[in-house]
Amino acid sequence: MNAHHSWHTVCSPDDLADDSFREFTLIKGSAEDQTTEQRGFVFRRSGKVYGYLNRCPHLGIELNWMPGRFMDSDNCFIQCSTHGALFLPDSGECIAGPCQGEALTPLDVAESRDSIQVRRPE
Repeated sequence: MNAHHSWHTVCSPDDLADDSFREFTLIKGSAEDQTTEQRGFVFRRSGKVYGYLNRCPHLGIELNWMPGRFMDSDNCFIQCSTHGALFLPDSGECIAGPCQGEALTPLDVAESRDSIQVRRPE
């Protein structure tokens, strides 16, 4: 398995309550090639953990308007702080805004008794 496809520990399950978010940085690549950082986030909703790259599909900018603040004022949708685009939390699909019909980039998420991990994307 390549290093950029490995798992990254984000936090303990106890550190991610329902409707809370955790941000993290993934390193994509290796010392031999162009290493880049990718920001992401995980959150728990109705007991299930979801993860996405923190990048709006419209312009590639980060979504949150403050650290850990990704939801709209009604706490129903993930919202892009720049353009107001709204995304379904469970699928990442954009349902309103300039990137309607596109989606957030999902991350594979694994939860164990000790950790919540995400897999680095290709």
